[in-house]
Amino acid sequence: MAISANRLELLQIADAVAREKSIDRTIVITAMEDAIQKAARSRYGTETEVRAEINSKTGEIRLQRLLQVVETVDNVSTEIALVEALARNPEATIGDFIAEPLPPLDFGRIAAQSAKQVIVQKVREAERDQQFDEFKDRVGEVVNGVVKRAEYGNVIVDLGRGEGIVRRDELIPREAFRTGDRIRAYIYDVRREQRGPQIFLSRTHPQFMAKLFAQEVPEIYDGVIEIRSVARDPGSRAKIAVISNDGSIDPVGACVGMRGSRVQAVVGELQGEKIDIIPWNDEPATFIVNALQPAEVAKVVLDEDAERIEVVVPDEQLSLAIGRRGQNVRLASQLTGWAIDIMTEQEESERRQKEFQERSNLFMDALNVDEMVGQLLATEGFTAVEEVAYVELDEISTIEGFDGDTADEIQARARDYLEEKETKLDQERRDLGVSDDLRSIDGLTTAMLVALGKDDVKSVEDLAGCATDDLVGWTERKDGETKRYEGALSSYEVSRADAESMIMSARLQAGWITEDDLKANETVAEDAEAGASEDDAVEEAPAGAILKG
Repeated sequence: MAISANRLELLQIADAVAREKSIDRTIVITAMEDAIQKAARSRYGTETEVRAEINSKTGEIRLQRLLQVVETVDNVSTEIALVEALARNPEATIGDFIAEPLPPLDFGRIAAQSAKQVIVQKVREAERDQQFDEFKDRVGEVVNGVVKRAEYGNVIVDLGRGEGIVRRDELIPREAFRTGDRIRAYIYDVRREQRGPQIFLSRTHPQFMAKLFAQEVPEIYDGVIEIRSVARDPGSRAKIAVISNDGSIDPVGACVGMRGSRVQAVVGELQGEKIDIIPWNDEPATFIVNALQPAEVAKVVLDEDAERIEVVVPDEQLSLAIGRRGQNVRLASQLTGWAIDIMTEQEESERRQKEFQERSNLFMDALNVDEMVGQLLATEGFTAVEEVAYVELDEISTIEGFDGDTADEIQARARDYLEEKETKLDQERRDLGVSDDLRSIDGLTTAMLVALGKDDVKSVEDLAGCATDDLVGWTERKDGETKRYEGALSSYEVSRADAESMIMSARLQAGWITEDDLKANETVAEDAEAGASEDDAVEEAPAGAILKG
């Protein structure tokens, strides 16, 4: 690719390189200009500021030396005196540059070789940039390619205009490719690196399956059916949740196809991976029951704050619900985004009996009553002494075997117990060094103050410096597993909104914010609540929550 003095040949070279590398002709000509500039600097001195221009129509090369206008010249190769510059350009000022023509340059062998290297480097960089620009917008697509080679378990794929890599952990287990094999994969990342754009492909990515279904099922491609969620155990089993925007179309049936033709095409591409197609449902409980198919579910109990659900299945369905090595429940958890605990009906019955006995013992110890009375209170749905102490008297006296005097005595004992408990808790609070000022924060009970003290939150300033998660805890989801981190008040019925209100009140009392700031925060919270769904905006208070305050 040596630079020729023949103008026509120069343009022909530029056109040929541009066509061969599929890059803009202007980029090649610019690379040639840079090469000529480098060669000219080696001829006229490396400190000389040389500019080369190639006429894109005629191929004429024009060389110029730029000289900076200065008051006193220190270097004649790069500077020109103001007086001399004014003679050439009457409008020249100090700091401007004057262009001085240079005679045509005859390239020697070394200069030509150096210029060739510059052009090759510039063209390669342009080619890499074009590859990156082409593929960076194709993240999320499924591409076809030819296996170029395999290195240490990784597969290098020729994509035509670039090379992609399928790393060993992105290949379906036990599948092997040889040079020349055709391969389909999902582009999940494109990065610009020193050695050129790196196109990362995957055959295990959940969206690879979703894209394959979009290719096989016209209704998904047209948007009539949506894929809401995908969970995969690559090469073994997968679950995919679908929903139809047209009530007359069955989303599961459309994905299965006539005699399973559509789903079998996807299964064949995924090396026999078994696929469960699940109907999506906005109700978490219904959706989770569907996701656990083929197991039958008898009962579910949701904990929306922790995004956790307890699923009760018949004894004979337990192994089916869990799946081999926990595969079924794990995929269902990934598909729904909920942590799922599975238990049998017998285990659930034993747990209910245990909870009933614990409540009965609580009432027996707190109220100093016999086992029959404790069990009667637990049977009626009382779960805490606070409920017994402050509930309407009729709700106790109407219990079979109770009368008004018995109800009075039980409530009196309950209140005495709570007063004694409050006194002990208040003493424990003082022993922990929790400030009396914290009692003025709305929503904080003495028991909560003790819990805060144990978590080293002992003053209004300490509470003001807390985040909401510090009080109510938080949940993190990583690699399909959900981990719960407890806060100082996790064991109490404190919502995130209540915790935020407590912290803002503490900041107001500590002087960190003003009343106007607090009102502005409340306005934002109200706007957010108004925009939320009714289920999310209104949190149902459990029995006795008001009594605890």
